Amino acid sequence: MKKTVKEYFMISIGCILVALALHFFYFPAKLAAGGVSGMAIILGNLYPKFSEANYILALNIILFMVGIISLGFGFGGKTIYASFFLSGILELLQRTVGQYTITSEMFLNTFYGTLLASVGMAIVFNAGASTGGTDIIAKILNKFFAFEIGKSLMMVDFMVTLAGFIVFGPVVGLYSLLSVLINGPLIDRLLEGLKTAKEIMIISKEQELISNYILTELERGCTMLKGYGGYTKQETDVIYAVLNRNDYIKLRTYIKKVDPRAFISVNEVREVLGEGYQDLSIL
Repeated sequence: MKKTVKEYFMISIGCILVALALHFFYFPAKLAAGGVSGMAIILGNLYPKFSEANYILALNIILFMVGIISLGFGFGGKTIYASFFLSGILELLQRTVGQYTITSEMFLNTFYGTLLASVGMAIVFNAGASTGGTDIIAKILNKFFAFEIGKSLMMVDFMVTLAGFIVFGPVVGLYSLLSVLINGPLIDRLLEGLKTAKEIMIISKEQELISNYILTELERGCTMLKGYGGYTKQETDVIYAVLNRNDYIKLRTYIKKVDPRAFISVNEVREVLGEGYQDLSIL
């Protein structure tokens, strides 16, 4: 229950960041950078009777219905929540702030909008959800035409961006394309950063104290490996553990206090799966 609440809280934070990026940077600059938001920007320009937030909500509802018909009830509750929460935040911003332009400089809108949206989407993806929209189209293309998901998403985003070229002209279209090209790799980099951990190996005469600290204070597991000193010619135990950055800093401080002469080797790992981290069964 606690984990579920945390996941939905993080999804909410991610959606708020995406909504801020759309409302303050993408919408004013007409950056149709793929996805449902890009479709909404184009439709909002062609038929300005409704706001972009209304178009995003309507498009998501239509795509979910098409997805259910084509793919069955395979959509997670978190994705549905993220899609409608995002639309709700956008509508709230429209009603409270209204149309607001921070800067008219296209490069600044593209740079900060893409950065903010990428951070928000990475948080949502890391919580096991998505903001809905064009990934449903990608799944349909994957099922019926055997296109890879990644290539399908890129194809859909490219088509939306191409429509932006036609509607808004080449300058806005090129900036929209730049946003699409930056967004995907940046999300991947951010997701890697969210999943990284510290792989630690410790040789110390106070191995009992250190291993107990990891188990009881940090509430993490550790493994005792058998080693043999090349110089001392004596057997020794090596403590092996994988910790997040905050726990590693706490452990390092503790080791410095109990055994300043301890040997510590630290490596960065890009992803950790298993008990205490990401569950293998949901992959």
